Amino acid sequence: MKNLFIFLLVAVFVIISNSLFTVDEREYALKFRFGEIIQSDYEPGIHFKFPFVNNVNKYPKRILTINNPQELFLTAEKKNLFVDFFIKWRIANTTDYYRSTGGDELVAAQRLLENVKDGLRSEFAKRTVVEVVSKERRELMSGMLTDAASNARNLGIELVDVRVKRIELSDDVSESVYNRMRQERARIASELRAEGSEEATVIRAEADRTRTEILANANRDSQIIRGEGDATAANVYATAYNEDREFYSFYRSIQAYKASIGTSNDILVLDSEGDFFKYLNNQNPE
Repeated sequence: MKNLFIFLLVAVFVIISNSLFTVDEREYALKFRFGEIIQSDYEPGIHFKFPFVNNVNKYPKRILTINNPQELFLTAEKKNLFVDFFIKWRIANTTDYYRSTGGDELVAAQRLLENVKDGLRSEFAKRTVVEVVSKERRELMSGMLTDAASNARNLGIELVDVRVKRIELSDDVSESVYNRMRQERARIASELRAEGSEEATVIRAEADRTRTEILANANRDSQIIRGEGDATAANVYATAYNEDREFYSFYRSIQAYKASIGTSNDILVLDSEGDFFKYLNNQNPE
């Protein structure tokens, strides 16, 4: 009797343990009944199943990585490029994922890898080596990612990202690419120098024009000021002459004396009775 009780207790424990399963936050779960999917949308926690009737498969929610070794691709110029890239992906729909891959991660990774390779092969074939290496890598990856992501959804997979780690060229292709890149850089540098020289010429011409205008305006203004000064001086002289002609005549004679006999090297032979000595000969008796 005691052994029967222990047997029944063990049997109950086994049945209960096979009737419950847990789903972690980092997992998806599929419940099957005789190989047919009957439920997939499980929340994290403890769930029930019928022992020996239902079975449960679990799949990771985390982002998975495929590191691809060097792969050979041809460019539009039929040049060989060796490309290293990696793929980031995760399961998006567990039902589609199981039906398309049997729930096998290796099968899923291989099918996804082939899709990505086909996309990369198509994008590389549209571009030259220079475009792939230096100019259009972002456009290349964007175009490939759009097509590959659409195909991945049919597998129940979300294609998170694809990144090219390294592109290696054969020796002859490398030299050709570097020569073309050097030529392109030299052409750009020459264009920039020509543009700079043109800008410098324009700036110098503008500066010369501005300088000429400033000098012309300054000369014009100086002539106007000089003319106004001469007119004012003439007006002052005229006023002084009209008010006291004798004093004005005396002042003008003094200015003439100063200009004529102001230095020791001046020699003048004049008539002492002439008008020049008018005021020197005029002595007022005290």
